[in-house]
Amino acid sequence: MSKVPLTARGAEKLREELERLKRVERPRIIAAIAEARSHGDLKENAEYHAAREQQSFIEGRIKDLESKLSHAHVIDVTQLATDGRVVFGATAVVLELDDEETEHSFQIVGEDEADFAQGMISVT
Repeated sequence: MSKVPLTARGAEKLREELERLKRVERPRIIAAIAEARSHGDLKENAEYHAAREQQSFIEGRIKDLESKLSHAHVIDVTQLATDGRVVFGATAVVLELDDEETEHSFQIVGEDEADFAQGMISVT
């Protein structure tokens, strides 16, 4: 896997999600599986199957986050010299062509921190 570009803020958000999944969600799912097992026959136990499916999703997300963080290239956007270019970490201001008065501001960030509603678009 190649390096994953992230801002410091983006890397911190991924670390927080990873911590929440490991410390809160994983134990909650383990308890739900144990509770569902205590209800008897697992073949027809919908609670058990739902909990196992959630466990699979959470474990997959944990592995994904650990991989991304281990391959992260955290870039300090305050130290970038953009020289007027739109590069990773730069904030671009665009003007609406329809009315030429409305401006929108977007920061170029890594894929995992992109959120159009927050004005952050992916570098890819």
